[in-house]
Amino acid sequence: MLEITNLHATVADKPILKGLTLTVPAGEIHAIMGPNGAGKSTLSYVLGGRPGYEVTGGSVTFNGIDLLDLEPHERAAAGLFLGFQYPVEIPGVSNVQFLREALNAQRTARGEEPLSGGDFLKLAKAKAALLKLDMDMLKRQVNVGFSGGEKKRAEMVQMGILDPKFAVLDETDSGLDIDALKVVGEGINTIMRSPDKAVLLITHYQRLLDYVKPDKVHVLAGGRIVQGGGPELALRLESEGYDAVMAPESANA
Repeated sequence: MLEITNLHATVADKPILKGLTLTVPAGEIHAIMGPNGAGKSTLSYVLGGRPGYEVTGGSVTFNGIDLLDLEPHERAAAGLFLGFQYPVEIPGVSNVQFLREALNAQRTARGEEPLSGGDFLKLAKAKAALLKLDMDMLKRQVNVGFSGGEKKRAEMVQMGILDPKFAVLDETDSGLDIDALKVVGEGINTIMRSPDKAVLLITHYQRLLDYVKPDKVHVLAGGRIVQGGGPELALRLESEGYDAVMAPESANA
């Protein structure tokens, strides 16, 4: 579903991604872990098309199309969803208004009929209940006055409503307490674990992977994928640290 080949990218003329190659097939959830400054968030922003992140080499295909050739809104309409490490506040715009406009814009781009107000509210209530988010929260301004956990749950509701084919989730576990972590993890499984969908889950910690079991775990360091394995790799990273696991003798074990 997602094929990244020898990807190079710079931010403010500083090379960050330095030949990253990664494949995420449909039906799978892949986790990326790595030390600070490795390029994890840069990868998510490059895939989402954030301005200021310049691709200087390599390719990215998504369902057979050139992802890098699309504008950010075209990537979203094609089925790509980006979950932010720090969801932004949008004063003056309610979640309901924002989500209905976003969904109908994507439906229009795909040649589908927009949802009526009534149909949208039914959908929003169902997705909010899934994430244990009070519907009143969706009537408030986007993320304004929300706690860290509320922002992440609201973002997962957004993902449920938009129903993407591929989700890039950048440190979704950041700011979550134990209860919220479980709710968000279950939400990711319910929304995205499907034979025709896939997830790239970027995280610092193994704890989210207790709830969202990855098919593969990749280690990103120095702008490249340097090691990969199954879920047990995340447990090793948690117990031994990056330096120990990425040592030459460990990599060859």
